[in-house]
Amino acid sequence: MQVISVSQLNRYVKSLLEGDKRLAAVYIGGEISNFTNHYKSGHLYMSLKDEGALVKAVMFHGSASKLKFTPENGMKVIVRARVSLYERDGSFQIYIDEMQPDGVGALQIAYEQLKKRLAQEGLFDEKRKQPLPRYPNRIGVITSPTGAAVRDIFNVLDRRYRLAQIVLAPVLVQGEGAPPQLIKALEWFNKTNSADVIIIGRGGGSIEELWAFNDEGVARAVADSHIPVISAVGHETDFTICDFVADLRAPTPSAAAELAVPDSEQLLVQLSKLQMIARRNVKAVLESSSQRLASACSRRCLTTPLFYIEEQSMRLDYLTRSFVHAAQNRINESERRLGTLSAKLDAMSPLKVLARGYSIPYIGSNVVKSVSDVSSGDKLSLRVSDGTVKCKVV
Repeated sequence: MQVISVSQLNRYVKSLLEGDKRLAAVYIGGEISNFTNHYKSGHLYMSLKDEGALVKAVMFHGSASKLKFTPENGMKVIVRARVSLYERDGSFQIYIDEMQPDGVGALQIAYEQLKKRLAQEGLFDEKRKQPLPRYPNRIGVITSPTGAAVRDIFNVLDRRYRLAQIVLAPVLVQGEGAPPQLIKALEWFNKTNSADVIIIGRGGGSIEELWAFNDEGVARAVADSHIPVISAVGHETDFTICDFVADLRAPTPSAAAELAVPDSEQLLVQLSKLQMIARRNVKAVLESSSQRLASACSRRCLTTPLFYIEEQSMRLDYLTRSFVHAAQNRINESERRLGTLSAKLDAMSPLKVLARGYSIPYIGSNVVKSVSDVSSGDKLSLRVSDGTVKCKVV
C-alpha cells in the first residue's frame, strides 16, 4: 500500500484539472455572490452560482483592470475561465480571464454605475452649473481636428459671430488615448485662461466610439473647470456622462456653437433699435431744453434787467419802511410800559412819604422802629425830604 501526502494529492488533482484542455478555457454563466474587491492587490474574489450549485472564482489584477464595469453581487455574468485547484486549501475554483454581463453590455453597465456614483456626489446638480458669457471674446474648442464636428462648429461660429476668436485644442476623441488628451486640453484652457467658454465634443457614433466622454477622469475635469463648458457629443439621442456634468448640453456640435455665441445679425437689429430709441430720446431732450431756454430768455429779468433791479429796489424800500415802522411801534410800546412802571415805582418810593412831612430815625445805619430801640442820650439821625437832622434822645 502506497501512502501519499495531502500536498501530493492536491498537486495531482490540480495537474489533472489543468491537463484537461477542455477545462483550460471554459465559458460559464452564473450569478455573482460573496464579491470582494481586494483594493491593495487589485484581485477580485467571488463565487458564481446558479439554482443548484456554486463555485469559487478569482480574477487577478491584470484581467480585472481591463473591465469596463464594476462587478456587483447579484449581477449575472458570463466568464471565460480556466478550472484549477488552489493547492494550499484543496479548494476547487476557477480563474477568470474575461467577464461580461449576461444580457446588458459591459459598457452600458459601466455607464450606469458611473452615472449613479457621480450623481450621488452632486456633480450633476443644477446649482453648480455656471452661466455662459453673453458676449464671449474667445471660444475654446476641444475636438478632433479632422472630424465633421470641428467643421460644423467653425462654420456656425463664422456665420453667427465673427468677433470671437476660436482657440482649437486638437485631441483624439475615441480610443484609449482619448481621455488623457481631453483632460489635458481642459486643464490647459483653465490654467492659461485661453477661453471664455469651452465646447467639448465630437460627432455621432456607437457607445464604444463615444466612450471617451464617459470616462470618469474627463467628467471630473469638466466639473472642475472654472470656464463654462458646453458638451456636444454625438447626436441628439446620444447621452454621455460629460453631458450631465457640463454646464450646458447641446444636442449636436452645431447646436453647441449656436448656444456659445449670439447671432450677430440679431445684434445688429437690436443695435439699430437702440440707436433709433437713443436718437428719439436725444431729440426729445433737445426740444425740451430749447423750450426751457426760450422760456428763460423771454423773462423780463433778461429782456429788461434794469426793470428787474428797480422792481427789487422798490421791494427793498417797502421792506425797509415796514421794518422801521415795526421797530418804532416796538419802541413806543416799550416806552409806554416803562412810563407805567415808573409811575407805580415812584408812588411806592419812601421819598414821597418824606415829602409829606414824615421823617425816618436812624441809629447808625439801623432804622428805629420802636421806642425800645433807643435809650436816653442816644444820638439819632432824622432823614427828612431835603436832608438829615442830627438829634439826641432826652
